[in-house]
Amino acid sequence: MEPGNGTQISEFLLLGFSEEPELQPLIFGLFLSMYLITVLGNLLIILAVSSDSHLHTPMYFFLSNLSLVDICFTSTTVPNMLWNIQTQSKVITYEGCITQIYFLTLFAVLDIFLLTVMAYDRFVAICHPLNYTIIMNPRLCRLLVLMCWIMSVLNSLLQCLMALRLSFCEDLEIRHFICELNQMIQLACSDTFLNNLVMYFAAFLLGGGPFAGIIYSYSKIVSCIYGMSSVQGKYKAFSACASHLSVVSLFYCTMLGVYLSSAATHNAHSCAIASVMYTVLTPMLNPFIYSLRNKDIKQALKAFFVKETKNRRVVLTLKTCP
Repeated sequence: MEPGNGTQISEFLLLGFSEEPELQPLIFGLFLSMYLITVLGNLLIILAVSSDSHLHTPMYFFLSNLSLVDICFTSTTVPNMLWNIQTQSKVITYEGCITQIYFLTLFAVLDIFLLTVMAYDRFVAICHPLNYTIIMNPRLCRLLVLMCWIMSVLNSLLQCLMALRLSFCEDLEIRHFICELNQMIQLACSDTFLNNLVMYFAAFLLGGGPFAGIIYSYSKIVSCIYGMSSVQGKYKAFSACASHLSVVSLFYCTMLGVYLSSAATHNAHSCAIASVMYTVLTPMLNPFIYSLRNKDIKQALKAFFVKETKNRRVVLTLKTCP
């Protein structure tokens, strides 16, 4: 790709949060801890759902998919950041930057779609409980997840193809810890009108559309809960939705903050902080939000580890027997 000054673009510089050397070990330790907690917590949810047949329901099927996507989402950004801090290198290749943008966009949109599907699942479970198993059958659940993947992949391909047409000048410093699409567009020397148009239109369509679907689902859920005569039934229905509402609020508020702040101001530091919220903090908190008040997940994990402990004891006993 030929920029305005005629030199070949081969790499960008990710400046991260701070250029002060004394802060790098603190940042490294903090993000390493958050990454390990994210991977471990989401793996435990996947393990609990897959190991317990009682959790083979649409709600937990979507939750396990969300956990898998959250692991991939965080793995797209944090390991590269940790490697740069450890090697004291801020360089990321042009190809690496485009690849990171592709997967970051893919998993961010996939997160949104899965949260929307989960809201629809809660709507059917609370408002149409008698037809729940008929409506949310395994075939429909798999089809919904497949459609989420297809739309996310197509959007990511479009955004990256649009980014490939950009040309750059001498300023190749990205004041961020990741290659984010809006940050890359701001560095371009060529006309970015079409890129901004496609980016914000996709954000409005793929972010606003699902959000409207979530709002509609929960408006119906609130109406159904309000019409319940049993206090216990109301509490149970609200508890089933509380975790999902918390994750939706955290994810949407932080992601919306990134795009609004980038549109209104060029303060890269505030954009980086907001990006940490939805790329690192939200995936880390999801397992805690979904499992702390969820007795099914706790019981499934407890049963799994008890079973594994017993199996190991049996194996050790057999080994020690002459």
